Amino acid sequence: MQIGMVGLGKMGANMAERLRRAGHTVIGFDRAPEHRDVATLEELMGRLSTPRVVWVMVPAGQPTYDTVDALRELLAAGDVIVDGGNSRYTDDQRHAADCAEKGVRFVDAGVSGGVWGLENGYALMVGGEPEAVAVVRPIFDALKPPGDAGFVHAGRVGAGHFAKMVHNGIEYGLMQAYAEGWELLTATDVVDDVPGVIQSWTQGTVIRSWLLDLLVRALDVDPGLGELRGYAQDSGEGRWTVQAAVDHAVPLPVITAALYARFASRQDDSPAMKVVAALRNQFGGHAVTSAAGSVELGADAPGADVDHVAEANVAQTKR
Repeated sequence: MQIGMVGLGKMGANMAERLRRAGHTVIGFDRAPEHRDVATLEELMGRLSTPRVVWVMVPAGQPTYDTVDALRELLAAGDVIVDGGNSRYTDDQRHAADCAEKGVRFVDAGVSGGVWGLENGYALMVGGEPEAVAVVRPIFDALKPPGDAGFVHAGRVGAGHFAKMVHNGIEYGLMQAYAEGWELLTATDVVDDVPGVIQSWTQGTVIRSWLLDLLVRALDVDPGLGELRGYAQDSGEGRWTVQAAVDHAVPLPVITAALYARFASRQDDSPAMKVVAALRNQFGGHAVTSAAGSVELGADAPGADVDHVAEANVAQTKR
């Protein structure tokens, strides 16, 4: 089968290579000249046979909007656009409605697999009309892992990216649980071989997973993770998952907490925790840490001088 691939970054380029290995013809376009097969979208259209299928693999948001809008003007009735990026499902519904005015069909594909997908295959969650999905099915079959799983036609337009959004929300929660477990193991002197404990969990336990395997790989390279800063970005899908939960009144305490933990990771000195520290010191004389890093003993610290707390209580009583 012949397909156009717009966006040849890490994911797009690897997907194009996997398709070529499966015998499909991929004609790629990218803004970077060294990666592309054609110089313009117009040239791409001329190279594709009908019905033309174009897979969009660019960042979500405005880049995807601009690309889909440009393609819609160049394609004809019966052609298919597949958005394989991490777009929000509500964007898919708008794209599909706009494309339908010209008879262009739109399919959304949530893709999971990362840099390992080239060799292992990509998990695909797809939304769209059955007829449009059927046109692209040979491509989906080549991209997915071997076996019966790894592909689902989740429902109408938007269902694919909605499923991928929830998938990524679950991913947030799993990673946070592993991270907290690792931190607790390293916080005491009870366990001598923390990387060994993590590795032992990869076989026979109920918490084994590919994410746990990847944690073992990371600890092999840097056992104490000392080369990393504790800073984690979020792709946006975690936020969308929490927002969808609010919209549908579905409690997501684990995923929400994991998302907030990523926000907290970006603060070298949390403003909110400054307020908490100040209040604990005011009402209970609890120890505080100065901006310079020195720690003052509080009323609950061993050896603390609590006279100032008693004096404060007397003064409060006299008011």
